[in-house]
Amino acid sequence: QVQLVESGGGLVQPGGSLRLSCTMSGFPYNLYGIGWFRQAPGKEREGVACISRSDGSTNYADSVKGRFTISGDNAKNTVYLQMNNLQPEDTAVYYCALSEGGWCFLRLADFNSWGQGIQVTVSS
Repeated sequence: QVQLVESGGGLVQPGGSLRLSCTMSGFPYNLYGIGWFRQAPGKEREGVACISRSDGSTNYADSVKGRFTISGDNAKNTVYLQMNNLQPEDTAVYYCALSEGGWCFLRLADFNSWGQGIQVTVSS
């Protein structure tokens, strides 16, 4: 059974940084994509970043380009989201998700399994 567990969230001041981790288990796939999504109160869930296991390519939402970096450690089955220069509008519950087909277009429908989510709050 696929399991995705997020960690590393919390409260940070504007301009600060956080690193989220997504630890994966329970699936034998060699080719897949791991995405980070977020959902703010009253808003739809949106794609933030994705990394493809097959070739290491990445994709980012325009709102986070230049501030967020997604990376993976295959030996640890972990994907990271380094978030710098955080702003109040980045406040949301962040989810990691698995795309069994390896897609990294940040479309919710491409992702098959989801973590439970973790809160990130940016506030002074």
